[in-house]
Amino acid sequence: MTTPPPLPIPPSRPANTVLAAVGRGFKRLFSALFHTLDFLRKTLHFLLLLLLFGLVAAAGNPSLPVVPEKVALILAPEGRLVEELSGDAFDRALARASGETRGEVLVRDVVDAIQAAATDKRIRVLVIDGSHFAGGGLTKLEDVARAIAVFRNSGKPVLAYGQYFDQAQYHLAAQADQVWLDPLGAVAIDGYSAYRTFYRGTLDKFAVDINVFRAGSHKSYGDMFTRETMSPEEKADAAAWLGDVWQVYQGDVAVRRRLAPTALQEQAEQLASRLTELHGDMAQLALKERLIDRIATADEFEERVKQLAGEDEDSHSFNGIDAADYLRVVHSSEVLRPAAGDSDRRVAVLVASGEIVNGEAPGGTVGGDTLAAALRELRFDEDVKAVVLRIDSPGGSMLASEVVRREVLALKAAGKPVVASFASVAASGGYYIAAAADEIVAQPATITGSIGVFAIIPTFERTLGKLGMTVDGIGTTPLAGSMTLERTLPDDVKRIVQLGVDDAYHRFVTIVAEGRGKKYADIDALAQGKVWSGSDAKEVGLVDTLGGMDVAIAAAARRAQLAPGYRIDYREPPLDWTARLFIGAQAKSAEAMVALGLRRTPTPAERLLRRGLGDMELALQGYGRLNDPRGLNAWCACDLR
Repeated sequence: MTTPPPLPIPPSRPANTVLAAVGRGFKRLFSALFHTLDFLRKTLHFLLLLLLFGLVAAAGNPSLPVVPEKVALILAPEGRLVEELSGDAFDRALARASGETRGEVLVRDVVDAIQAAATDKRIRVLVIDGSHFAGGGLTKLEDVARAIAVFRNSGKPVLAYGQYFDQAQYHLAAQADQVWLDPLGAVAIDGYSAYRTFYRGTLDKFAVDINVFRAGSHKSYGDMFTRETMSPEEKADAAAWLGDVWQVYQGDVAVRRRLAPTALQEQAEQLASRLTELHGDMAQLALKERLIDRIATADEFEERVKQLAGEDEDSHSFNGIDAADYLRVVHSSEVLRPAAGDSDRRVAVLVASGEIVNGEAPGGTVGGDTLAAALRELRFDEDVKAVVLRIDSPGGSMLASEVVRREVLALKAAGKPVVASFASVAASGGYYIAAAADEIVAQPATITGSIGVFAIIPTFERTLGKLGMTVDGIGTTPLAGSMTLERTLPDDVKRIVQLGVDDAYHRFVTIVAEGRGKKYADIDALAQGKVWSGSDAKEVGLVDTLGGMDVAIAAAARRAQLAPGYRIDYREPPLDWTARLFIGAQAKSAEAMVALGLRRTPTPAERLLRRGLGDMELALQGYGRLNDPRGLNAWCACDLR
């Protein structure tokens, strides 16, 4: 019997083949899962970035207001106009969030808001309220006046109302088409003055010796410690530059109000007799003298603005938006579109505002190292073709001023023109850092010059003697321990300090002579600590051109041979996004604390007191901020506020 052949057995798959199939299945599964998770990751990252950008935007623009279709722009600056805000951004954010004010308003912000409103169809009228305005220098007032002129030229009305106008407030109000005044109000224009307190008699009573070393026959700051009256030289200088600034103010107002050029001078000289005729009614006098257009209450003024801007349904006043809030709206919209101008061709603007001190310093004070580092950054920025250095400084440390000047020279050596633009004051060290610039542009009311150097060293040996205290000891050299405040300065030390001051003055004059292309003797005759107005400085050759920031920027572009279309790059201390986010969070927390009653918003009376104390602090700081290591200061106490 034949055995049948075995049935064919299908070949079995190797174990590794089965595992590979399973592996491919898992791979497809994990791949799909991975792609799903990756999609979710990218989506979450995108949403997180949107949230993050939103937080950063909110930090920079907290509680962004809505601009109605028909609204008045309210220009109501609280505090002084400044070229640069003092302190750091963190403190300012907290102060703003808690309803406090540092008493400063950036002049560029005011100008930008007004100029933007000129072309904004929603803005129907500009309302000027100067009740909390504290001035800040005539050149800054003129910058704002030019912006208001742009608004007027757009065909929109400008109205001003006040219960009282001081001199700076009235310059602002005079730019309006109509000025309204409360029936119990007044316009107080009294001119400019330069009065100082002299401490010689008080120091003698306390037996304090003040050793003043100076180079420059008109360098007068130390006189307050060594004299009882103003020196003839200082009085003559003050009469000249005060007269020039006063003439500019009168001219500005006379043109706007269609008055005779000498109308304000005559009114000040005859105020008592003119007021007698009106039985002391200051408002009627202002109307008669054509300083105002109408006497009216605040309610009557509001009704007039309602006709132009409409009525706010909640407050029943006119629709209005503050200039600071409006500017935040403008800036938020600018983020969505590229900045105007060619990013590869820039004129950078850098501000030097406040006393010049050695080392680093926050805004509102010129740190020599801080400003030098900013200038150095511009030198290596290939997109920056020219630099405008905007100076609003009475000077300060000689060493810090020299550190800044060297960077100005380095910029020029790199082929980048530097134009110095003078604001309200650019004197002493403020002029020193500009001396090397290719061109100096000042305004007629600028206070400048004061080319001189001084050092002050007080000693209290006689004061201690009155209390029965004496000082004795020994040193390894005649100089050891000679500079302590409780010992009278030895004659040799006095000679050494004076020689240092003389050498610093010689360097100062030499630097100016080289920068201005003149002989040493010619500059020495203009120096000696003399203070000049911008117009007089132009006449004697310390200034090249009269004009504002726009003139300086145009000059820088021309020197760099930039065709129209370049970008203007305002440089400020940078804040990275983490700092902005943190500041915004802190500001929001402060707002919440105010809303919950955990932090009280200051009353108007408290704000007024704080502003007064702030002005006092500014008056007392000045010289006390200076920190030159050798005590050599190129500083001028000549800033009109």
